[in-house]
Amino acid sequence: MTANMIDESLYTRLLDLACGAFLLAAVMVLWRRQLTSIVRTFALQGVALAALAALLGVHEQRWDLLSVAVGIGALRAGVLPYLMRRALAGTEDDETRPVVNVAASLLTAAALTLLAYAVARPLVALDPTPATRALPVGLAVVLIGFFVLATRRHAPAQVIGFLLLDNGITATAFLAASGVPLIVELGVSFDLLLAVLVLHILTTRMRVAFGTTDIDDLRELHD
Repeated sequence: MTANMIDESLYTRLLDLACGAFLLAAVMVLWRRQLTSIVRTFALQGVALAALAALLGVHEQRWDLLSVAVGIGALRAGVLPYLMRRALAGTEDDETRPVVNVAASLLTAAALTLLAYAVARPLVALDPTPATRALPVGLAVVLIGFFVLATRRHAPAQVIGFLLLDNGITATAFLAASGVPLIVELGVSFDLLLAVLVLHILTTRMRVAFGTTDIDDLRELHD
């Protein structure tokens, strides 16, 4: 019984560590201004998300969750950051120039995190396990992803916001219900990969045609 309590304690600490790294990576995206640095931070968040899924898989002794964790690590910490780096290759303007400055963005992230904890409180009260207690982290990353989408001018930075949003939804699914069936996760991952490939092609063509991926510049060209 003592061994089980130690194991449970270690599991809780590692889960909190993975969730903390996952949320910190989302906040770091708001702090970073260089697109290449943002992509590296996104890759680190993919590692944290894979670790979160692996911990749940080990704790619940589910091989399907461990398989999903390997797939998440390969896709979100390897393939997607690689595609983003290729999209940024040869880009002279690597500065994101967000609509909201860094200090205000960090304060907004803190407010969104508090909001996520307030909204998730009734859900956590239904089944207060270590995983559900970390549920607000997934919701906070969803809100931060929305914020990045709304406040970044460059198309590649908005793609990162979309990917943060998806990472937050995936983490919420894992923490609330120990993930989704393997076939569903594979389908979602394939859709995500396809979406990023399409966005990569579009941003490449935008740069070739207009010489920029700044949304404001493109709007001025349209006017």
